[in-house]
Amino acid sequence: MGSMLWPFGSTWRPVRQRRRDTVDLRWLSARTWTRRWYPQGVDLGEWQGRRTLAVSWFRQELSGVHLASRVAFVDLERSRHLDILLAIVDDEGELQPAPIHAGGLAWFDDRLFVAATGRGIWEFDLSDIREVRGALAHRLAGSRRRGGRSTALVAVRTRVHPVALRCSYLGRVYDHDGAPLRRVLIGEHRTDGTGRIGEFAIPDGPDGGFVEEDRFSPGITHMQGAVRAGDRYFVSQSDHLRPGTLWSGSRDSLERDRVPLPVGCEDLALDFDARLLWSLGEHPWRRVVRGIPFARLGIR
Repeated sequence: MGSMLWPFGSTWRPVRQRRRDTVDLRWLSARTWTRRWYPQGVDLGEWQGRRTLAVSWFRQELSGVHLASRVAFVDLERSRHLDILLAIVDDEGELQPAPIHAGGLAWFDDRLFVAATGRGIWEFDLSDIREVRGALAHRLAGSRRRGGRSTALVAVRTRVHPVALRCSYLGRVYDHDGAPLRRVLIGEHRTDGTGRIGEFAIPDGPDGGFVEEDRFSPGITHMQGAVRAGDRYFVSQSDHLRPGTLWSGSRDSLERDRVPLPVGCEDLALDFDARLLWSLGEHPWRRVVRGIPFARLGIR
């Protein structure tokens, strides 16, 4: 893609660090501390033939007004990243920033599913990435700037999938051998422990919808992400400025794992190629994308 690799002239790169028994990615830029952009969702896929980690972000005014959303694609071997802005087409056919919290991701080939809190699951087409320039690029990024020669890459929403849950987060499902299934876990972040997790088959074609296969309420407050490998579930629970808690086990007997999650933990993603469970922390100055080895979690 040539010059399209680094939109906005960015040379920012996450640095890969190994600390103790985890693999940590940290941002060598204002992304480490900014209060305008917040990381949320995580999943893995393939981009231009390379194994890639996707991290979703939303941008807001300091007042909390939503401005834009994006997904950073991190090349795990080269430790560089590429931003893709998320956009929708309005009634006049113009591109607008996607007003979405992007609390979770599920990446299937060229289809990127994103959790849209309270508004179902939004689908974006990664086979039709568009390059935009100048004022439009800045507007889709939620920037106040209107001029300049900046360029940006954009993924456009193709469908909204209604789901009878709050859709706070979104995670993948794998079988006992680590083979990906065409299923996802969709869950609700609640402060009172009433949050539900549903398992859904993803739509096969352009006219299909999410088909619910299961639903349960684990009774965990502040759930931020969920994934499943075989009959073992993993659920992340945030705790303000304290390390997050990982819950794991069977559907009806989740227990606290001894391995802590990052402070301000968010989404989860299983990585059977590298044998890591990925999570991330959202708080400024404490931001990290962390891979926890399966061996520490007792995954064979």
